[in-house]
Amino acid sequence: MNVTLRVWRQPGPSAAGKFVEYQARDISAEMSFLEMLDVVNEELTAKGEQPIAFDHDCREGICGMCGLMISGVAHGPMKATTTCQLHMRSFTDGDTITVEPWRASAFPVLRDLCVDRSSLDRIVQAGGYVSVSTGNAPDGNAIPIAKPDADAAMDAAACIGCGACVAACPNGSASLFTAAKISHLGYLPQGQPERYRRALKMVAQMDLEHFGGCTLFGECQAACPKEISIDTIARMNRDYLYGSVFEREESRSAGGAG
Repeated sequence: MNVTLRVWRQPGPSAAGKFVEYQARDISAEMSFLEMLDVVNEELTAKGEQPIAFDHDCREGICGMCGLMISGVAHGPMKATTTCQLHMRSFTDGDTITVEPWRASAFPVLRDLCVDRSSLDRIVQAGGYVSVSTGNAPDGNAIPIAKPDADAAMDAAACIGCGACVAACPNGSASLFTAAKISHLGYLPQGQPERYRRALKMVAQMDLEHFGGCTLFGECQAACPKEISIDTIARMNRDYLYGSVFEREESRSAGGAG
């Protein structure tokens, strides 16, 4: 199959970018989208031109690196699929495909299709951990966990941090990502001591990173390759509200004791 690519090219963070058109010819329908880009890059390199920069790593839908906006859709037209899992059979011979980086103020473009997603890392660093003693792993049945809670925690923990939710959101919100990281710990017994403090810290860091506010459009849920539900956002908001109340009461108690 033959397709035309309109690819965003930008030499650096402060440089002006533009769309450049390339022809991808004799592409196998069984190739992944990234393999197709590899072929295009090999041709560009052979001609002495600069290859297209794009993020990738495991190419198994696990690492979350392959963040591309494909014809206006995060990760492309297939639901619950990362870019590396998207095959060219999802397109039609002769198609024109527009390829862009994630578009969000919190994700500055580094080069071409690569963006800086370290803001997501800083949200996790703010509170995405539990303070427990290290040592040998406990027996799997040592801490009873209700199956619905275990299932919900696993669903939230499926987040790969790709940023598709941010790119798809009209507000550029990271609420689904942040909520998933808060929820997968908040459902488990180990996460309870810091549950509300965690929500306060991670939401505060999300705001510092200049992500937009959540107005529950639901685009994040539709774009998420792991199909994480916006129900996690409701849980995050509830934990944040409880945490705010507890923090206020603690401040009053401390003031009264002084």
